[in-house]
Amino acid sequence: MEDKILKMENRLREIETELSNPAAVTNMSLYRDLNRERAQIAPVVQKYAELRKFRKELDDSRDILKEEKDEEMKEMLRTEIAELENKVASYEDEILVMLLPRDPGSGKDVIMEIRAGTGGEEAALFAADLFRMYSRYADLKGMKLEFIEASPTEIGGYKEIIFSVRGEAAYDSLKYESGVHRVQRVPTTEAGGRIHTSAVTVAVMPEAEESEINIDPNELRIDVYRSSGHGGQSVNTTDSAVRVTHIPTGMVVTCQDEKSQLKNKAKALRVLRARLYEQALAERLEKESEFRRSQVGSGDRSERIRTYNFPQSRVTDHRVGVTLYSLDSFLAGEMDGVIGALQKADIEQKLKVLGV
Repeated sequence: MEDKILKMENRLREIETELSNPAAVTNMSLYRDLNRERAQIAPVVQKYAELRKFRKELDDSRDILKEEKDEEMKEMLRTEIAELENKVASYEDEILVMLLPRDPGSGKDVIMEIRAGTGGEEAALFAADLFRMYSRYADLKGMKLEFIEASPTEIGGYKEIIFSVRGEAAYDSLKYESGVHRVQRVPTTEAGGRIHTSAVTVAVMPEAEESEINIDPNELRIDVYRSSGHGGQSVNTTDSAVRVTHIPTGMVVTCQDEKSQLKNKAKALRVLRARLYEQALAERLEKESEFRRSQVGSGDRSERIRTYNFPQSRVTDHRVGVTLYSLDSFLAGEMDGVIGALQKADIEQKLKVLGV
C-alpha cells in the first residue's frame, strides 16, 4: 500500500506543476483531465498523511508507556493507545477501499436510456415515472440533467427517453440503475382494478470524450428530416431532425429535440459515442479479471434489478435484498438508501475477490 501511495504523491506533485503551467489552461481537454486525475488522487494522499500522523502518535504513546512509572498515567496512556489503534485500523481500511481499482467510468457524466418493455401503455407510463425519479435525484444531488430525445405516447408515457446527467458523482451513483425495473400496480387504463406487472429497461452509459472514441465520419450515414410531434403534427418547418447510422455496428441514433440541425447532430453523436464506448468497455471487461466482472454494478440490461410495488408502497432491490416501504419518497428522488447499500455491497464483493 505504501509503495502505491508514494507513487500517487509523486504524481500529485507532477499534476500540480502541470496545472500551474499557463499552457494547461489553454488546452481545455488537458486541463479537465488533469483536474479529474487530481480529484481521484488527492483524497487518498490526504487520508494517508492523516494516517501517518496517527501512526506516529501511536508509536510515541507506546514509547512513553514503556518508560512511565505512574500507574494512573499508564492507564491513561493505555486508553489513548487503544483509541489510536482503532483510529489507525479504521484509516487503513478506508485507504484500502480508496485504492481498489476504479471503475473505468468512474467520475464521468452519463447518458441514460429508458425503454418501455412488457406492459404496453402502462410500461410507457412507468418509464415517465422513472425519468421524473432520476430528474429529482439529480436535483437533490446538484447534478444537471439534460433531455436529449424521446418517443412520447398519447397519454403521457414514453416508449423511449434518452437524457444525460452531468456531475462528479453521476456515473458512480447511477451505474447501478442499469437493468430491468419491474412495476406492480393497478394501471390508470384498467377499469377492473387488477394489479398488472410491467417492465422497463434502463441503460446507463458513461459519456465518452471525443478523444476516447474516435468516430470516422466516413463510417456514418447522416439523414435529415422534418421533426414531428404527436400524430405526425409538424412541430418544425425545416429539416432539422437528424438520424445518425454507424455503418460498422448498425447503431442508429435519432434526435429532433433542438430546432437546429447542428445541435441535433451533436446530441446524436454524443449518444452514439457513449454506446460505442459502452460496447468497447463490455468487450474489455470480458477479457479482464474476475475482479472486474464481480462488481455489483455490472450493467447487465437483462437482469431484473428492482421491483416497485404500488399497492404495498414497497420498493425492493433484488441484488442486495433491500426493501423500503417508502415508494413515494423513493420515486421523489430519495434513492440514497438503496444506492448506498449497492455501493457498500460492491466494495465488499471487490474486497472478497482480493481476499481481504
